[in-house]
Amino acid sequence: MISVPTARRLRDGGVRWNPVAGDRFVVLQQDLDEVFVVSTMVVEVISRSDGDVIGFNGTTEWAMDSVDASETLWLPREGQLRDLLGRTFRALRPVPDGWQVELEINGIPSTVVHADAEEAYGFALLRLVEGEREQV
Repeated sequence: MISVPTARRLRDGGVRWNPVAGDRFVVLQQDLDEVFVVSTMVVEVISRSDGDVIGFNGTTEWAMDSVDASETLWLPREGQLRDLLGRTFRALRPVPDGWQVELEINGIPSTVVHADAEEAYGFALLRLVEGEREQV
């Protein structure tokens, strides 16, 4: 799973989240280490005129009805990260140190290696949004 620090850098770099069922997220500024999943059964996105709210319907483990979407942090899955890489993505390959994501940015080949495939995708996306060229 992508780490909270990587997800925070992606958000700060301009990657926006439009919550849908199946999305993973954490609640910021709470003393929680729990990862939640958007679902129409338990956790759902409620669009209001003053902004999205993430509602906790029928949860017994947490005494909170809802939290503003702005107080959450999206933890995109591997496929979502690959989709965000778009046409720059070339390949994901296993390497001795983990996983290598290969990109091509403005005609220039680029690679990112990480022990975790989702983190490798996350760092590759950071290379796009932050303009990084060096090995991450």
